[in-house]
Amino acid sequence: MTEIPIHDHYPQASQLVYGCMGLGGGWSDAPAEEKDVKEAQQIIETCLENKINVFDLADIYTFGKAEEVFGQVLKATPSLRKKMVLQTKVGIKLTPTHNVKQYDLSPEWITSALNSSLRRLQSENVDVLFLHRPDPLMDLDDSAEALEKLHKQGKFSHLAVSNMHAGQIAWLQSAISVPIIANQLQMSLQHADFVEESITTNMKEGSQSGFPRGTMEFCEQQNIQLQAWSPLAQGIFTGNPSASPSSAELATTKLIGQLANRYSSNPNAILLAWLLKHPVNIQPVIGTTHIGRIKECAQAGKVNLSREDWYLLFQTARGNEVP
Repeated sequence: MTEIPIHDHYPQASQLVYGCMGLGGGWSDAPAEEKDVKEAQQIIETCLENKINVFDLADIYTFGKAEEVFGQVLKATPSLRKKMVLQTKVGIKLTPTHNVKQYDLSPEWITSALNSSLRRLQSENVDVLFLHRPDPLMDLDDSAEALEKLHKQGKFSHLAVSNMHAGQIAWLQSAISVPIIANQLQMSLQHADFVEESITTNMKEGSQSGFPRGTMEFCEQQNIQLQAWSPLAQGIFTGNPSASPSSAELATTKLIGQLANRYSSNPNAILLAWLLKHPVNIQPVIGTTHIGRIKECAQAGKVNLSREDWYLLFQTARGNEVP
């Protein structure tokens, strides 16, 4: 097993994470049904059978139904809980119309949201609590105090963040004794600004990167686990192309297919292997509810891309050669 930063806290954690955004029957007001619980159970069992044991949720996923059906599976089979690392997120507040209108990391919302998540999950605690988005209105000391209290109450074991840069992480860590162990960011072959920012220093191209400079290096230095959300780029290279695919997208799709054949693998595994090749040891968070694709993704660890093929994929996806 590849050693990754989160192993300092959870030695058994898999390098792939299963993202539960699609569980619960969809983003609607319709309540979860028995078939949704059965689907969740099948997915959880498939993940565990394929050595994926980290499960990522959030209080807002399918308006709480993802946590609800996950909790029903845990209630029906309590032994599953000890076989997994369970993480959830708080900090995005939905309005009654379900539009994301605000972020909220106030003490009141953090406490209320986590308690609600635990009720839905039918669990006394989660292993890792993520703060979902930075909140510009957060009072650092007040929120840190609330997190310390919840941690002492045993409601979460470790703290993590999502969509934060190095400065925000260091600022938050300065006020709280609970170590921040992970940061979840968008990273994929399509969304490769995390690579662009490292190779375009002192170039005009660098100003076009949306990835916060120095965050990869900071997280590695602090032994903070990087997790990649949307690592498969919503399938644009693997069967779900955009409405008007660019020449780079078409060329990348073709190349991924060729590499899948060369490495005796599959396109989804090739995409994930590209992320896994990076020396910071990224944890990709896959979100498909398709059983076959989950099994394909689980093969990623068996693919060791050559340096040449890694750069070829990057260059093809960006549409021109590296500087």
